[in-house]
Amino acid sequence: MNATLRRVVIATAAVSLTVGLAACGKAKEADSKESRDRQQGAPLTIGLLLPEDQTARYENFDKPLITKRVKELCPACDVKYVNAKSDASVQQQQVDSMITKDVDVLVLDAVDSKSIASSVDKAHEADIPVVAYDRLAEGPISAYTSFDNAEVGRVQARSLLKEIGGKADRGQIVMLNGWEADPNAAMYKEGALSVFRGKVKVGKSYDVEKWLPNLAHDSMNGAISSLGKDRIVGVYAANDGMAGGAITALQHGGFATVPPVTGQDAELAAVQRIVAGEQFMSVYKSYKVEARTAAEMAVALGWGEDVPARTTVDSPTEQDVPATLIPPVALTVDNIKDTVVKDRLYSLGKICTPRYRAACERAGLR
Repeated sequence: MNATLRRVVIATAAVSLTVGLAACGKAKEADSKESRDRQQGAPLTIGLLLPEDQTARYENFDKPLITKRVKELCPACDVKYVNAKSDASVQQQQVDSMITKDVDVLVLDAVDSKSIASSVDKAHEADIPVVAYDRLAEGPISAYTSFDNAEVGRVQARSLLKEIGGKADRGQIVMLNGWEADPNAAMYKEGALSVFRGKVKVGKSYDVEKWLPNLAHDSMNGAISSLGKDRIVGVYAANDGMAGGAITALQHGGFATVPPVTGQDAELAAVQRIVAGEQFMSVYKSYKVEARTAAEMAVALGWGEDVPARTTVDSPTEQDVPATLIPPVALTVDNIKDTVVKDRLYSLGKICTPRYRAACERAGLR
């Protein structure tokens, strides 16, 4: 190689190195700027995917509460909301759509925790963190918030046993459990059974598809026909919708007095049934705390900050997922004022409509 050519090669290499270093520097500067912007509160797009509309809580509480808290933390952030209406395949399509829209974070309450795993994988590959909300979705989730679901079952079971009292030795209970596709349902059921074992006989047990009240009604009718109304001393209904279906069946099944029936979610109709003495109890879960926690987790993940969490949990596919689990409260006629009214879930006016006014008076709800 002659001297002139060598100088050209060296110069070209130097220019290339300079350009490369400059490009690298700009990339690092861009990355650093993006990181600074995220930490300073850059706008985020958060996808919120809720599982169904049969339970009143999702549309009435979860959606507005999560959206409100996101806006408090980040006024310029946008929440894109969809509801799968109990269809797992629809929810998979919704996740795909959110990924296509390039959202920054997903808050996901899975219809089916197993089938959604492939969609969570897709989000992970697209560098979109997923907050599993209320139900522990499988796949590489980044955070999880829910209630202590095994304790929910234990709270229901302890309350039912206490109300049944001495009748537990002379009769049987019916269990109306949640939908098998919902991972929480198994935790409620196992929590309840851990209390019932050795203390009361479970005469009939049903896993009610999609938590549907009409199917709970049909199952309760089947239990009455099979066991006989004189043998049923209590009903474990995993949520308030199913409790309503069971109570209707019991009321039309020849019972002079409806046996105690549990529930969960503190739905307005259930609170009114509790006031009227038709439903024994529900489980009050502070949706406000759960929703705020999910929103805070989502915004933190979007900004690249540490996830606010109190513990860790393991799913069938992931270990040590940052999590916050919220304790449940047994709701009876005695603590309506101190729970759902105090927390402004419902006003006394909303509970004590003309139909329930006399019952409210008897319960001291004025």
